Amino acid sequence: MSTQAPTFTQPLQSVVALEGSAATFEAQVSGSPVPEVSWFCDGQVLSTAALPGVQISFSDGHAVLRIPAVTAAHSGRFSVRATNGAGQATSTAELLVTAETAPPTFLQRLQSSTVRQGSQVRLSARVTGIPTPVVKFYREGAEIQSSTDFRILQDGDLYSLLIAEAFPEDSGTYSVTASNSSGRATSTAELQVQGEEAVPAKKTKTVISTAHISQTRQTRVEKGVEVTQMLGYKTPPRVPPKPSSKSPTQPSLVPKVTGARQQSPSPVRHVKGPMATPVRWENHLVVYVSKPSRPEPQQVLEEAQTVALSV
Repeated sequence: MSTQAPTFTQPLQSVVALEGSAATFEAQVSGSPVPEVSWFCDGQVLSTAALPGVQISFSDGHAVLRIPAVTAAHSGRFSVRATNGAGQATSTAELLVTAETAPPTFLQRLQSSTVRQGSQVRLSARVTGIPTPVVKFYREGAEIQSSTDFRILQDGDLYSLLIAEAFPEDSGTYSVTASNSSGRATSTAELQVQGEEAVPAKKTKTVISTAHISQTRQTRVEKGVEVTQMLGYKTPPRVPPKPSSKSPTQPSLVPKVTGARQQSPSPVRHVKGPMATPVRWENHLVVYVSKPSRPEPQQVLEEAQTVALSV
């Protein structure tokens, strides 16, 4: 087990007490192992036997010395000493007993502030009074107890509320009150804690270089020329039928041929080709290419002659 010398995380604070009233000294100490605590007044060890009515306690690092009813004889320098196997530490403060009284007065008031979420916040006020006033902090009228998140600190006549990490729900009205037998004083301030702002998503832009655009246009032009070449064809010339000698069967030649083929004399104008097949390019240009099937004139003539001879 590691050892640690005693350290006062909250030292003693001087007290001004009205004669006949109570006076209390408090200190917070840490150390490992747990230190032993002793009290002194002007260098002399204090005990219940030496100072009748005095109350001394020590629990969970919290050392307290309370005198229920002080007199002028109690004025002096009070000290508390903490000791363990690793070392020792001492804290000292003054006790002033007076017959005069003075109500609490704020020498420094709380200040309103606006902070960002996660920031540390300190609300401080400086106050005096005879006897020493009792100081308390409030939020929206509810008293704040000293804790890890909300620490109440005292350094002489300076009292502070320390918020370790502020959140938006800590926003509100804070106040500090100081009271003694002669009166009461209050100071108020506003605390605004701003939450984290949502960061809008950055818009992305697609940058296309001039060279890429020129290349795309050139590709489109080349594809256009290629399609034109695929679609272009020359209409074959019409070949007139060969003259033949007059014969009784000549008039029936054409009807028989026409009935057998079931097509018009012009093989180009009325012949239906296959359905167009869509060709899809990368630039989403759809081109329909159709390749009509058309019989060659020479083939038609030969077929007609064959039919005529068979008849």
